[in-house]
Amino acid sequence: MTNNEETTHFAPELHIPKGTMQIDFYKDFGATENFCFRNEDGSIHVAELVINGAIFHVHETMRDALEPISAKGVTAIIGLFVPDVEEVMQKAIQAGAIEINPTTDHDYGYRQGMFKDPFGHYWQIQKKI
Repeated sequence: MTNNEETTHFAPELHIPKGTMQIDFYKDFGATENFCFRNEDGSIHVAELVINGAIFHVHETMRDALEPISAKGVTAIIGLFVPDVEEVMQKAIQAGAIEINPTTDHDYGYRQGMFKDPFGHYWQIQKKI
């Protein structure tokens, strides 16, 4: 399913520290960059990325919003449903993520694993079993 103007969908906005020059982790993890707007110094202002039709944005910290490092904790957990949890977890770890929870089948009918990306965002990779 492709996100378009005819569907309702979430597009999380992940905040990164001002002055961030590259977000290669997300591309190495499997995201495709739709666009990236940079500030005059070359740092990233906002980028739109997509993983298998799931759109998300990476945005420099502005106003009262905090990224996890400044917030000193997790600001949200991104749940991403995928066909192959192990494959996505492995790709993220190879790209530089830190495994938080290994892939496990749970009694409530989900196969899940969790990692933390280099900017401190937690991702729960999952599928219904």
